[in-house]
Amino acid sequence: MEPVLCYRIDAPLADAEASVRGALQKEGFGILTEVDVTGVLRAKLGVETRPYKILGACNPSIAHRAMGADPRVGAFLPCGLAIYEEEDGHTTVCLQNPSLISETFHTQGLEEAANEAQERLVAALRSVATPA
Repeated sequence: MEPVLCYRIDAPLADAEASVRGALQKEGFGILTEVDVTGVLRAKLGVETRPYKILGACNPSIAHRAMGADPRVGAFLPCGLAIYEEEDGHTTVCLQNPSLISETFHTQGLEEAANEAQERLVAALRSVATPA
């Protein structure tokens, strides 16, 4: 099983990120965390990199079911997405594969929540991107 699922958007990061956020919202996900990796590396190390962000997406209903099945799952939440601009100007979005959660914990009831998260996240990304 692939640990990450990657997609390509033919747009710069700012435009791609707006599309991804809208698509996630339609599938019931909000962004709980956001790291501007480019800004952090600039501030902490004084280096310039291509635009890169990490977003933490969460569907409260799915997260509640997953943590109800096994509270340790919280260490894997929210679902992480890396979004970064490539040299040619397109943007790559890589999604942490939610199915790995159920494979890792082997807890009754967790597989259903993980599969639903994966289906919804993949549907969101496929609505705005193509598999990379």
